[in-house]
Amino acid sequence: MTKLEIAEAMIAHYNAQDADAYVALMTDDAAEAGYRGDVVRDGKEGVRAGLKAMFAEFPQNRAEILSGYALGNFAVLHEKVARSPEAEPFEVMTIYSFEGDKVSRVEFVR
Repeated sequence: MTKLEIAEAMIAHYNAQDADAYVALMTDDAAEAGYRGDVVRDGKEGVRAGLKAMFAEFPQNRAEILSGYALGNFAVLHEKVARSPEAEPFEVMTIYSFEGDKVSRVEFVR
């Protein structure tokens, strides 16, 4: 799989609310963070626990990929996210940094 396909697969797992499949595509020390900011989920297990808590709170949460790009060790997705069908959607740019074929960091620009 290309880096863009891996990022897209992560969104498919996110939409299926499958935290285990999502983190299987990450390095053990991966993190999710605000863009150039604080880490919000640290390590593969921190990401797994954070996603499971979010999925429990927002069982209808979905992300739609509007566009995607890859360059070198990075993939970027422009997404539209809605916590529920009634919720106001928001857009986010998600930057996936890779070590080999695994994601080492996911940063969110909002």
